[in-house]
Amino acid sequence: MPTLFIISTPIGNLKDITLRALEVLKKVDYILAENPQITLKLLSHYQIKKPLIKYHQHTENRKKILKLLEQGKNLALVSSAGTPGISDPGNELLDEIYQKLPQTKVVPVPGPSALSCAISLCGFFMGKFLFLGFLPKKKKRKETIEMIKNTKIPVIFFESPHRLLKTLEDLKKEMPERRIFLAKELTKKFEKTFRGKIKEIYELLKKEKIKGEWVLILDKNEREKI
Repeated sequence: MPTLFIISTPIGNLKDITLRALEVLKKVDYILAENPQITLKLLSHYQIKKPLIKYHQHTENRKKILKLLEQGKNLALVSSAGTPGISDPGNELLDEIYQKLPQTKVVPVPGPSALSCAISLCGFFMGKFLFLGFLPKKKKRKETIEMIKNTKIPVIFFESPHRLLKTLEDLKKEMPERRIFLAKELTKKFEKTFRGKIKEIYELLKKEKIKGEWVLILDKNEREKI
C-alpha cells in the first residue's frame, strides 16, 4: 500500500522540526515540495538527499505524482513552511488523491504552523475562531470586512507586507476599538508582535517599515464600543 506523509516543516527556525519528520523524510522515495528551493535548504541542513517534485495545479505534475503512488512509492508532502493544506495547493492535490487513489494511506506528521503559533501568543479566548486564509484583494473585500465586523468569535487571517497597512486602514474604518494581535516572521530572527486596538496599531505601524509575512487575529466583537 503506497503511503503519502503530510509533513509539517519549520516556519522559520530550522530547529523547529520533529525527530519523526526527519526520520520520515529520510525514508520516503520522493518529496513533494511546494517550493523545492526552500525545501532544499532544510534538507541540506539535515544532510538529507531525496529527489524533489514540485507540486502545483499543473496537470503534468499531478499525473506524475499519481503514477508514483500507483507504483507503490512512498511520498512526503511539504509546503514552503508550516503545515501543508493551509493556504497552499496541498489540499487540492490531496483531494485528487483521495478521489482517484482511495487505497493510498495518508499519514500526518504534525508540527509547526504559523496559525497555531500566533494563537498561542495572542492572549484572546480562542475556544472558537474563524480562519480566512488571505483576505480578497478587491472583489468581495468590502463584504469580507463587514462579515469580520459582525462575527462574534475571533477571526484569523494572513496578510502580505504590501497590503498590511491598507488592510489595517480598512479595519480601522469599520471597527477602530476592536482589539487586534499581529505577528510577523514568527520563529525567525526579526520576529515581532503587536497587540492593542486597531486604531492604535494602525498609527504605530504607519511609522514602521513593513516587511515579512503577517498573521492577524481580531478579538471577538463584544468589546466594540457603540
